[in-house]
Amino acid sequence: MSNVVGLTSSQESTREGEGDERLDLIDGMDLTAPNLTLPSETLLRAAVSLKDQVVEVTWKGGGGCTDGGASVDPTVYTGLLGTAFMCLRSYEATGSQQDLLLCADIVGACASVARASTWHVTFLCGRGGVYALGAVVANYMRDHQRRHLFLDLFLQVAQEKALPIGPEEGGFGMSYELMYGRAGFLWAALFINKHLGDETLPIDLLMPVVDAVLAGGRAGASDNTACPLMYRWHGTRYFGAANGLAGILHVLLHFPLSEQDMEDVKGTLRYMMSKRFPHSGNYPSSEGNARDKLVQWSHGATGMAITLCKASQVFPYDREFRDAAIEAGEVVWKSGLVKKIGLADGMAGNAYAFLSLYRLTGDNIYKDRASAFASFLCHNARQLVTMTHGRGDEHAYSLSQGLSGTACLLFDMLAPEKSRFPGYEL
Repeated sequence: MSNVVGLTSSQESTREGEGDERLDLIDGMDLTAPNLTLPSETLLRAAVSLKDQVVEVTWKGGGGCTDGGASVDPTVYTGLLGTAFMCLRSYEATGSQQDLLLCADIVGACASVARASTWHVTFLCGRGGVYALGAVVANYMRDHQRRHLFLDLFLQVAQEKALPIGPEEGGFGMSYELMYGRAGFLWAALFINKHLGDETLPIDLLMPVVDAVLAGGRAGASDNTACPLMYRWHGTRYFGAANGLAGILHVLLHFPLSEQDMEDVKGTLRYMMSKRFPHSGNYPSSEGNARDKLVQWSHGATGMAITLCKASQVFPYDREFRDAAIEAGEVVWKSGLVKKIGLADGMAGNAYAFLSLYRLTGDNIYKDRASAFASFLCHNARQLVTMTHGRGDEHAYSLSQGLSGTACLLFDMLAPEKSRFPGYEL
């Protein structure tokens, strides 16, 4: 097993290339040791303990609400809504009504902030996440009035004029990626339909946005005949899940596409596979970037492994996607433990690559690998988050970069066959 690899991303975005030095924090760590596979009751206690700590700091400790909510970050990715998502995951794992009520209270606080803002329309970083999570929680609580309220608010977001406008109509004003763009809106809609029923948000409402994403990808790839779809975020052609191709394609794979659209998605995946680094098998963070450093959900093999698992499910007769998913998982395993603990750029996110492969293949080796990562986090997450974030850093408790995401992983390890990467898998 290799040394720990320090992989970081900006707190405000997931742009590449910051702090990718290698560290010697856990040199020689044997992740196959039997004591790194913990019994379910131990994982449950650890998950509940982390959840309680996150709630204490982000919610009971004030959460920015003492000033009327003016300083609250109401997003899933780094904000208070990530605490709500964690509480929902806890409820789904344990059936705790207290967690469900707590989740509803936090969503309500976030909604009061989001309604007075012009936040993005996405699940991870915008109003779409607030209203989607609010509708799902209200549905669990059988509160039909609040369910309708949040669905109406989401439908107002869906009226954003830029969403269905393709490049032929000048539709470059809104980005296409998962964190801030149209794919992120579509993911929020898929989240609602998964929990409330497939036709809660009718396909006729969503397909114009899907068509705009496809049209934008074709326009972006017009100068590259080898790649059917390509997108730019802040001028860079990213490959990763957060702001690039892997995330956009992952969302598109959930929709009923035409044969030509499916071929374009497959062709783009094949193009990305052809760009793997020959020695490591890892994926570049962006088109033409020769730095083979990042192995995480935001950039590199982790996000690609999860997207390729989805592609293998959608295209079961195209064995190449299954093989590439397995190969990407090997890259994650051989890279070892990374410095950070979070979902976006750390150990928790990397563990979900193994869980995706376990659900795809049924091979217990992937469950064991996820267990090894989760068990290490169970023992060391609090220490590591202090080392990498510093005391008092609010992102240390966030879903994407801190303990909230780690808690979600531990809850998911109780039933690996039902696990889902928060905000990415459905």
